[in-house]
Amino acid sequence: MSQPSLAGYIVKRPWLKRWMTPLANWYANAAGYRKLGLRADDLIPEESETVLLALKRLPQKEAYDRVYRLRRAFQCSLAHQLLPKDQHTKPDEDVPYLSPIIKEIEAEARERADLESLSIKKN
Repeated sequence: MSQPSLAGYIVKRPWLKRWMTPLANWYANAAGYRKLGLRADDLIPEESETVLLALKRLPQKEAYDRVYRLRRAFQCSLAHQLLPKDQHTKPDEDVPYLSPIIKEIEAEARERADLESLSIKKN
């Protein structure tokens, strides 16, 4: 999950954020995952240990909702159909729910690695 991101750079500059927001909204709509009822964090691959641990830390309701969204999207994909407009994920509903937990786990791993590599010198 540790990929380079320009988000921090863009958010700190209001003029750049105003310029990039319509482009970001267009890209999210063009990706098509919202038309299947998915959120952006539903697209994170579950192949790494960090993501699997983050999925275990999800609240039960959020984990159930994630599985429901994924199954519904899979059924739509098999049927070659999109959800009705009223069931599309709206931009205000597309909030990160898994990314903060992943970042927290990565921070814990970095802290653990720093503590394990700590050397103590006796005087």
